[in-house]
Amino acid sequence: MTTHHQAAGSFVNPKPRGDGCARWSCQTVARAVTSADPSALFDRRAWRLHRDRAARDGCVDFLHSEIADRIVDRLDDARGRFRTALDLGTHNGAVSRALERRPEIETVVATDPSFVFLGRGSGMRVATDPELIPFRDGSFDLVVSALILHWVGDLPGTLIQLRRILKPGGLLLAAMLGGRSLAELRTALFEAELAEEGGVSPRVSPAADLGDIAGLLLRTGYAMPIADAETLTITYPDAVAIMHDLRGMGETNALSARRRTPLRPSTLARAAALYAERFGLPAGRVSATFEILYLTGRAP
Repeated sequence: MTTHHQAAGSFVNPKPRGDGCARWSCQTVARAVTSADPSALFDRRAWRLHRDRAARDGCVDFLHSEIADRIVDRLDDARGRFRTALDLGTHNGAVSRALERRPEIETVVATDPSFVFLGRGSGMRVATDPELIPFRDGSFDLVVSALILHWVGDLPGTLIQLRRILKPGGLLLAAMLGGRSLAELRTALFEAELAEEGGVSPRVSPAADLGDIAGLLLRTGYAMPIADAETLTITYPDAVAIMHDLRGMGETNALSARRRTPLRPSTLARAAALYAERFGLPAGRVSATFEILYLTGRAP
């Protein structure tokens, strides 16, 4: 599947086929979100600030909006009555808006670590990190999450928490970036940094594979677990435009082990040249791969 980012082309990819909420104060949740653990995979504070910056600077939301539509469309094939829903990692609010348009859903609660994203929404909103789910057992009939679970360092722990807050028979629908996402960018940055600076630092986050996710849903106690994947290929003018969009999405590097200094201009120039050489298209553009993993499971 190939898409062209609207800022640099046009979308051509066809689509495939609260009650019970704990009342945590925003101040309490904010302290949990900003706490730092140097041994953790991700720097939670840096990640939250990246999302704040993206929300303030004109959020690049074409990917989140597209995935939100695709994942909510899967409700048409799901059995059950969903009155209370959680939008985990609301970002630009696309999931919440799609859920609110469905007449069977009476209450939607949106969460995000970014106060700025939450400030742009409406309805019930809770500031929290997806690694810390502050809701009572059996609070929701439905949990929907679009493109935030790849920022969870302890994915099994989060999946267990989400199962806990679902009512018996409740449904989890989630989408996250998979391990093949941005493989082109990872390759270009690795080779450029090695050539220009004599060493490399982690620049692109690791991500799960489809086979791992399928087994993980089963191990964390979900009934009828299903995991599937699709690959979206987005075209851009150059590698710098890709990095600009990642910043606008709030998806820039927040690894705890990352180098704190920015890329040298020479490294950036070499990476862009390598990207164009290896992954260039006939029209002079370049391609970027986003692997989307979909997770579906029921609370027993």
